[in-house]
Amino acid sequence: MKKQKAVVTGGAGFIGSHMVDLLVSKNYKVTVIDNLANGRLDNLEHHKGKIEFVQVDIGDYEVDLTPYFEDAHYVFHYAALADIVPSINNPLKYHKANVDGTLQVLEAAKKSKNLKKFIYAASSSCYGIPEIYPTPESSPIKPEYPYAHTKTVGEQYAMHWAKVYDMPVISMRFFNVYGVRHRTSGAYGAVFGVFLAQLLNDKPLTIVGDGKQTRDFTYVTDIVDACYLASQSNFTNEIFNVGSDNTYSINYLVDLLGGDRVYIPKRPGEPDSTYADIRKIKRELGWYPKVSFEEGVKIMLENIELWREAPLWDENSIKEATKDWFECLGDK
Repeated sequence: MKKQKAVVTGGAGFIGSHMVDLLVSKNYKVTVIDNLANGRLDNLEHHKGKIEFVQVDIGDYEVDLTPYFEDAHYVFHYAALADIVPSINNPLKYHKANVDGTLQVLEAAKKSKNLKKFIYAASSSCYGIPEIYPTPESSPIKPEYPYAHTKTVGEQYAMHWAKVYDMPVISMRFFNVYGVRHRTSGAYGAVFGVFLAQLLNDKPLTIVGDGKQTRDFTYVTDIVDACYLASQSNFTNEIFNVGSDNTYSINYLVDLLGGDRVYIPKRPGEPDSTYADIRKIKRELGWYPKVSFEEGVKIMLENIELWREAPLWDENSIKEATKDWFECLGDK
């Protein structure tokens, strides 16, 4: 039987490379599109000769993406710039990658005569500081910073293309994804990368605020399993939260990781909790998370050497890196 074709944008990145793993294991013909701004070829080394890799910037309107999506059955759109601080410092760059890039991918995918599903990787940051916990898909959309806004606009374009052009789109709103291959370079970002680098260097873990804030930490293989199930479903033009079905305090994470701790000022624009209401995805897709938080943290510690070259942050460097954050979002 002829292999079905799947295109994974951002496929050399953190979540995208795990999606490639799953698709290759299921015998798909996989095309990866990545400009390697955040992705790494090392993440795909074990698939050498099994996949097609295209290095291109999806946000560049001079590039014709159409040939790479020709006859594609499935599109998994993960390519995006992440992190809060850089998006505040450079919003146009984020708009180009996350909004213009999404439009380019939608337009290219629209031309495939075989398209069965377009999966958009959305972000729970669209909810801003939620009014309801656990937070359902029907909650108000009110992003707090440019990264969240661009991901929200990208989702709106995807759902609008579904309506206008009858494209089979599903948007998956991810909550606090973590796991191996998470980016280890670049600007101040995700808590796991910060903490693991600090652990490796025998430095105290920098806890924002009192550490009682909680996050819906969801392991990356659960995320891609949800995306795959959505792609195989009969649902279209739907939005699903994807979370762990729980929420965990930063203090508890530090307890699991071990090491000394130091507390730094709470930041504006961050919710006290993220906690997905995942009743819809459990009911409609039969999906549920399989990797417990404790098991996931254990996997991270077993692979801690992957963060040997990650940036090492301390109180002072974090204060300097987040200065614009406080200036833009404070006292509102």
